[in-house]
Amino acid sequence: MIGLTASVGGEPRVAGHRITVQDIAVWHERMGWSVGEIASEYDLSLAAVHAASAYYFAYGERIDRSIEEGGALVEKMKEQMSSTGAEPLDKQPE
Repeated sequence: MIGLTASVGGEPRVAGHRITVQDIAVWHERMGWSVGEIASEYDLSLAAVHAASAYYFAYGERIDRSIEEGGALVEKMKEQMSSTGAEPLDKQPE
């Protein structure tokens, strides 16, 4: 299936996949992956990746804001964990 649909959380995603437009925007715009690399890595059609890219170009400000808000939340959680003395999950003993 080609195209986009809304996920349960309302974020646009590739139809038939859990991959969001935001995921594709990060991989392409921020990590420098080509459309072909994304399609190959996640078993997507080129048309689906291009549809997500087109959506990003139309609504990029909103998506960029969401990416920034997510990053700020992660940083806030890291600060809270360090102030309570909690070990990050990747640093906890097995």
